[in-house]
Amino acid sequence: MGYQLHFPFLLLFFAPFLQGQSTPRKMIASMDGKELYQAYCASCHGAEAKGNGPVASALKRPPPDLTTLTKRHGGKFPGADLEKVILGDKISGAAHGSSDMPVWGPVFRQIENDMDLGLMRVHQVVEYLKKLQ
Repeated sequence: MGYQLHFPFLLLFFAPFLQGQSTPRKMIASMDGKELYQAYCASCHGAEAKGNGPVASALKRPPPDLTTLTKRHGGKFPGADLEKVILGDKISGAAHGSSDMPVWGPVFRQIENDMDLGLMRVHQVVEYLKKLQ
């Protein structure tokens, strides 16, 4: 019986190396949206959320520019939909939930004693992205 490794989890492990860090990033305890974004999203979406992260070129589909979400949704920030995509509750046309990109809801829920804290992490990331619009 062998272990099957999945690309998203390999990406999670190796992303810090691709960003020039010497050791893999551990799960962070922060509840700050910007810190969570930088730890979990920036490797693909970029530090400025423009879709140009250091591993973006290795993905089948380029990550979207997350600073234009409101513009692309007719002037309304799609916060609730974005939370669902991150949690894996809504399949998007983008890479979330595919072999390119893990959804973070299950990951956050697994590392917390209180599942609501995992949901709060996702909410904080979404609130940070709202500020970038």
